[in-house]
Amino acid sequence: MKLEVNHLADLDQAAIEVLAFAPDERIFIFEGEMGAGKTTFIKALAKALGVKEVVSSPTFSIVNEYEGREKNIYHFDFYRIKNLQEAYDIGYEEYFYSDHICLIEWPEKVQELLPDHYLKIEITASGENERVLSISKI
Repeated sequence: MKLEVNHLADLDQAAIEVLAFAPDERIFIFEGEMGAGKTTFIKALAKALGVKEVVSSPTFSIVNEYEGREKNIYHFDFYRIKNLQEAYDIGYEEYFYSDHICLIEWPEKVQELLPDHYLKIEITASGENERVLSISKI
């Protein structure tokens, strides 16, 4: 599935479409260059999942936890980890293999730890404020 987002205001609808495309997915990975809009789209997804609080990047804490409408939402940013041991140290298994939703930025840093099935969202800048979201079930 591909979605074109032409304005920030379109992100909420894109998030709803992604969730409708994969209603039973719990693991979402986000790929894209620095500044592509991964965290910005995650904010829209969290809103669609019922998160009421402010969503921010867990760049230094590695994971932020939010309460969603039906499940907890765990937002990971693995950009700054130096090795897989750091993922083990935060107890990644308790998150990835829970019944809750995991939104994972920089998944390539922990590729070998990812579950077998997940939703992959690639974000590509196609203009100043335009993005193309390529969504696939893995």
